[in-house]
Amino acid sequence: MQKITPFLWFNDNLEEAMNFYASIFKNSNIGNVSRSGPKGTVMSATFELEGQKFYALNGGPMFKFTEAISFFVNCETQQEVDELWEKLSEGGEKSRCGWLKDKYGLSWQVIPTALGKMLGDKDPAKSGRVMQAMMQMSKIDIATLQEAYDQK
Repeated sequence: MQKITPFLWFNDNLEEAMNFYASIFKNSNIGNVSRSGPKGTVMSATFELEGQKFYALNGGPMFKFTEAISFFVNCETQQEVDELWEKLSEGGEKSRCGWLKDKYGLSWQVIPTALGKMLGDKDPAKSGRVMQAMMQMSKIDIATLQEAYDQK
């Protein structure tokens, strides 16, 4: 069992959001779903995305998501970055440096693993050029980062 599990508070669209996320991430499943009321509205549920378990609640409009909490998604290829960027931002809001908000207001960072490797280079000139290139981007582009990294 996972020791620490993110708990997400939705207004009234937990079931829709959970199904949306499960449709995007290939390795996902819906766990326990608790329903109540005459219409069988979802009250709480568990789901898993890429091995990460989540608990969620339809708790009402008292609390909203903020950028103070986001989900960082490691991507191995540009194709994966492109696909997740487009799907997660659909109906939401694209931001800078790989950040986006989905249509439920939840923040995500869609980041290629190559970025961390380049930013962690011992040569401060290389990592600095990569940082400068990234700061100009919305969706992260690996080829552009690599060009900045390789400059002499």
